[in-house]
Amino acid sequence: MIETIKIGTLRWHHILNPSDENLEYLKDNFHFHPLDIEDCKEEYNQRPKVDIYDDYYFMILHFPFFDRYNKFLRTREVKIFWGEDYVITIGKSHWVVTEMFKEGKEQEAQSETFEIGTSDALLYAILERLMKATQIIIKKIGDDVDSINRALFDIKAERTIEKISIIRKNIILLNTMFKPQLPLLARFESGQIEGYADNMEDYWGNILDYYKQMWDMTEDYAELIEGLSQTFDSLQANRTNEIIKILTLISSILLPLTFLTGLYGMNVNLPLKDDPRAFWIVIAAMLLIVISMYILFKRKKWM
Repeated sequence: MIETIKIGTLRWHHILNPSDENLEYLKDNFHFHPLDIEDCKEEYNQRPKVDIYDDYYFMILHFPFFDRYNKFLRTREVKIFWGEDYVITIGKSHWVVTEMFKEGKEQEAQSETFEIGTSDALLYAILERLMKATQIIIKKIGDDVDSINRALFDIKAERTIEKISIIRKNIILLNTMFKPQLPLLARFESGQIEGYADNMEDYWGNILDYYKQMWDMTEDYAELIEGLSQTFDSLQANRTNEIIKILTLISSILLPLTFLTGLYGMNVNLPLKDDPRAFWIVIAAMLLIVISMYILFKRKKWM
C-alpha cells in the first residue's frame, strides 16, 4: 500500500510492505531503473550505496536497532528514492522513518503548515532523525561499558563475561555498519551528490558530523571494552591464583598432620603408646607444627 503526504508541491510516498503491484507502479510512473526495483524486492543483505541518475537518486543506508530483548543490535535498511518534487521511502524501514511519516500524516490531517519545502530538506530531516536515534543507541552502549567498569570486581564473573561478549558483538556490528557508509555520506558534503536544492552543503556537513561523532564514539567504546576485558581477565586469573595459593598452603599444613595421625593410627609399637598423656602430647605436637609452619609462611610472605 502506497501512503502519501502532500507538502505543497512536494510528495512523500511511504510504502511499508511493497507488493509487486506497488513496485510496478513505481517503475511505470517514476521510470526507476529495473535494478533499483529489484533491490527493493530484497529485504536484507543490500550494500549501502547511492545511485545517481539524471532525474532521481536511489539510496540504501543501514541503521541499528535493538532486538525485542533490548540486548543485541540488529540492522535495518533504509531505502529512499528522491527526485526534485518527491521522496519515496520503501520497504520495512527503520522504525524512526515510520514514526516520522505518521507524524507527518497527523500534521496533514490537522492542516498544519510544514516547514519543509524541498525534497533535499525532507531527506535531511529523515537522516537527521535517524542519526539522533542512532546516537541514543550508541550512548546506551556507552552506559553498558560503564556498568562493566563498575562490575569488574563483582564475584559473579559469568554475568560480567556475558555482558562483555554482548557489547563486543554490538560494537563489531556498528563498526561493520558505519565503515562503508562514512565515505558515502562524505559525497554529500563534497558536492559529488548535488541534490535539487541550493545551499545544502552545511546541512550535509551536519549529517557527516553526526556520523563521524558516532564513529569516534564506537571506536572509543571498542578500545574501552577491550581494555576492560583484559583487566577482567587479569583479575580473574589473579583471583584463581589466590584461591590455588590458599588451598596449597592449607594442604601444606595438613600434610604433616595427616602423616602424624596416620602413623599413630597403625597397630604397631610406637613411642608414648602406653603413656596416658599420649593424646595430649600428640595434639601439642600437631599445634606446634601448625604454628611453626604459619610463622614460616608469614616470614616468606607466602600468606
